[in-house]
Amino acid sequence: MLAILEKAPDGYVARFDRSFRHSAEAVWSMLTENDKLSRWFSELETGELREGGFIRFNMPDGSFIKLDILEVKLCSVLEYTWGEDRVRFELYPESEGCRLVLTEKLQAITAHTPKDLAGWHVCLEVIRLLLDGEEIPSRKKEWEAWYEKYSRHVDTFLAEEGRQGN
Repeated sequence: MLAILEKAPDGYVARFDRSFRHSAEAVWSMLTENDKLSRWFSELETGELREGGFIRFNMPDGSFIKLDILEVKLCSVLEYTWGEDRVRFELYPESEGCRLVLTEKLQAITAHTPKDLAGWHVCLEVIRLLLDGEEIPSRKKEWEAWYEKYSRHVDTFLAEEGRQGN
């Protein structure tokens, strides 16, 4: 299922809603423990897991970008900066596992937005597969397929928004 796109007072919100057959604690560990985090997003590394702490985005040249942690609630909420935007993970325990809601608060929709959305989509699928003890054959191939879908999705959203604004 594609992310839901919405206009917000200060930009836009992309929302992914996923159910996992695993506990909130198990999913939380995938988001916060470096040995597990690196399996689904190799460039990310938890620095200081606390409000005011940071997550490192390691660049190919050996440098890194510091992503500021804005909110942390154990096994429940993790929110941090993502460039000019924000990424927020929320976990909700359910009888058969947990629900994960990922929101990306976007200041603007750019040409890069479909790339990020496709990336988050694939990341969430990889988390599910890893928790289920499986692997994805080709993340690149999977991302390319979702990138095409998100490019159309974003174009349709912007066209609809343009019609509503007139």
